Amino acid sequence: MAADDQHGDGAYRQYLPDLSTPRFTEMQKQDAHEYAAAFKEGGVPPWLHGLYLHWRKLFQEPFKGITNDGRVRHDLFRLQDEGMPISAIVAAAKSLLDQLTPAQLAAVSYHIDSPEWRSWSNPEFLLSDKGIRLDEVTASTRDAVLAVLEATLSPEGYRKAISAMRINGFLGELVGAPRVCNEFSYNFVLFGAPSETAPWGFSFYGHHLCLNVFLYRTQAVISPWFTGAEPNVIDAGPHRGTRILHEEERLGLRLMQSLAPDAQRRARVYERLRDPAMPRGRWNHDDQRHLCGAYRDNRVVPYEGVVVGSGDMDEAQRALVRAILEQFLLYLPRPARELRLREAERWFHETYFCWIGGFADHDPFYYRIQSPVIIVEFDHHSGVFLTNREPARFHIHTLLRTPNGGDYGMALRPLIPGVVEQEYVWEGDKEGEQEQEK
Repeated sequence: MAADDQHGDGAYRQYLPDLSTPRFTEMQKQDAHEYAAAFKEGGVPPWLHGLYLHWRKLFQEPFKGITNDGRVRHDLFRLQDEGMPISAIVAAAKSLLDQLTPAQLAAVSYHIDSPEWRSWSNPEFLLSDKGIRLDEVTASTRDAVLAVLEATLSPEGYRKAISAMRINGFLGELVGAPRVCNEFSYNFVLFGAPSETAPWGFSFYGHHLCLNVFLYRTQAVISPWFTGAEPNVIDAGPHRGTRILHEEERLGLRLMQSLAPDAQRRARVYERLRDPAMPRGRWNHDDQRHLCGAYRDNRVVPYEGVVVGSGDMDEAQRALVRAILEQFLLYLPRPARELRLREAERWFHETYFCWIGGFADHDPFYYRIQSPVIIVEFDHHSGVFLTNREPARFHIHTLLRTPNGGDYGMALRPLIPGVVEQEYVWEGDKEGEQEQEK
């Protein structure tokens, strides 16, 4: 195979699956609810079903937040004016609510303190069906949901989200299952009532795109979020040329390649993407190398690699770190993004960069940037719908977390006048209890 075919936009096509196999023939007959029900009842594949049960167990833990050593550090976050266009966001949200039927309004509305904030997930399986689903509502209602997203996100962040959705639709076409994977196979849930003065927020989640947004006055927390793509480019059809996550890939590789050999050696915690030296649990089928995905709200993620603010990096390399973080913060409008970037830079003395895999021009890889106030992860994956057994550059998972209780705006909530700090405990449900008994 020619080099251009191996590494170009169509490289993934050599791994297109056999759509006559039972996995795809069954999937092509089902809608999202039937597909999820069959998965929950049948437990196929066993490893993914086991992961689902493990996620349910993790969900029962009171929220603590991701830490590097198991201890939550306090006083890291504060209330501040971040310039969020709260009037426009509230107007868009109220316009949406005005369009909903009573049943839809009941389905979409959750209390601001609901533990269901934490029940998002990024597989195509509809594991937590709440709110309204965009492919099941009218076009005007769907447009109203997207208007809320557009009012909240930066223009470039909104384009990124729409591109992820279009790529998901393209994947559905490739595997002949558009009722499970399509441009609008995403759920929208509201937490609290839209307000310019009181806290509220929303969750928008589905395959390869999950956004959790907490709002208070002109401040926003968009965390945790997950964005992925398989493949990460559309090479045919009306949206041909749509591509995401390539800048995060390019900048990360450029940073690693620019480090001095000794710093490269210490940043590279494992040489292979599935390395025999990895301890049990460091790799799994679904998350592969990334650590902070769905239901991992309380994970302990020790620091690894080299320190950004040390002699291991010069000013040009620290500028690359800032550029990477800007890509990961792209969903935030520019004023809020700049504040968050300055906050991250203040912690460069305790910001770690680590790497797994090779770092030649076409190697797949994983990297993480981690500090007390932000964690970002980038991971090339093996195939889920495509058949590549080894990680490839055309299947990418990325995510962002705010550690030390910052996710979902939890660390900010006790600082809001009139809001009492609570433990956000999942109380369980009959479905989860029955699944764990099986």
